[in-house]
Amino acid sequence: MIGSHSAGPLPQALRLDGESIAAFYQPIIALDTRRIEGYEVLGRAVGKESLRSLGPFFGDGSIPMEDHLLVDRLLREQAIAKHALVRNPPLLFLNLKPAWIYQQGQTGELFTLDLLSRYNADPSRIVIEITEESFQGSMDVLRSVIDRYRSQGCLIAIDDVGSGFSSADRIAQIQPNLLKIDMHMVKRSATHNGYYGVLRSFSELAEQIGASLLFEGVETTEDLERAIRSGARYVQGYLFARAGADFLEASSFAPVIENELDRHLKRFAMTERRWQQQAERLAEQLQAIVRDAETPEAADEWLESLLPNLGPECSKVYICNEEGIQLSANFGRAENGGWQREEEYRHANWSWRPYFVPNLVQLNDSRRAIVSRSYTDLDSRAWIRTISVLVRPGLILFADSKDEESPGLED
Repeated sequence: MIGSHSAGPLPQALRLDGESIAAFYQPIIALDTRRIEGYEVLGRAVGKESLRSLGPFFGDGSIPMEDHLLVDRLLREQAIAKHALVRNPPLLFLNLKPAWIYQQGQTGELFTLDLLSRYNADPSRIVIEITEESFQGSMDVLRSVIDRYRSQGCLIAIDDVGSGFSSADRIAQIQPNLLKIDMHMVKRSATHNGYYGVLRSFSELAEQIGASLLFEGVETTEDLERAIRSGARYVQGYLFARAGADFLEASSFAPVIENELDRHLKRFAMTERRWQQQAERLAEQLQAIVRDAETPEAADEWLESLLPNLGPECSKVYICNEEGIQLSANFGRAENGGWQREEEYRHANWSWRPYFVPNLVQLNDSRRAIVSRSYTDLDSRAWIRTISVLVRPGLILFADSKDEESPGLED
């Protein structure tokens, strides 16, 4: 009998009125397969004509942890029992607070692993999702318990990345399989460059630690587009479905995903082609200017000849040698739209910039121009791209241009 392990009645704090508690499941869709790959388990109080979330109950800090655990364990057992009956089951995301995991580390009891054994469920299809909360316990103890889950084949996810528990230090220590991005971060990134930059950095973080990004709270196609642009592999939210009592057909939302992926691909390809064409035009203009020049000491003169050909989106140009040393002055866009010469950057070393060495080794006679991805300029705080052009062997021109398709408002 499900729940037969528990002792005592359900907590009064649940305030059930002719209701029963039940595990509900919100689908998680993978962009690569366009299929439902998993479900997050959520608690609901179900009446004859009512349905309400148990989120307020679990979020109430005045309720003893033992009461939270009692209810959560009932929900977990329902979910695992149902999951074990499915052939080729989806991933099942089980929410556990760090304090609960920490308590398990002190008692030695791992209730979820006991359930997996009892119902003969596959641990490799279980995701232990560590939810956000203020945690003051020992990270060593917490990590040791997480490692026990991992050793049995379970996957590990950290919830609400960008807030609370999910500091960079804890992410580094836990080394999760999935990073679940805080839905508020997604919303704020729509109108704020700072949030968008942080959001996009999570894609690089995930890549470095071997994790996948899961974006929750996807409610509109605009949210989905932003998740795709930010490196999401999995998405979840009301755009697809609210939590329900049953698992859905795996391909239920494939058309939505395919349409948005197709739209993203076309838009992204068109944007990149436009930037590459701009870079190649710049290379041709520069080649005509320096064709008959003999020495790199003429770098400033080359740039002065090039300036009239540059569009209003270009904000800065300069020339470096292959060691990264800037040979020319900076020529930067003035407030009146003209150009001003900045001598203080001459002889600066830019080899530390992340794009410098990769561009250096790729530029050659057959590939004379490369465009960087967009990033925020150190001085103007505007979103820009840098075009790198091979002037001649050993000399590279860098041109910074504003990215007119910047993701949000400058702030």
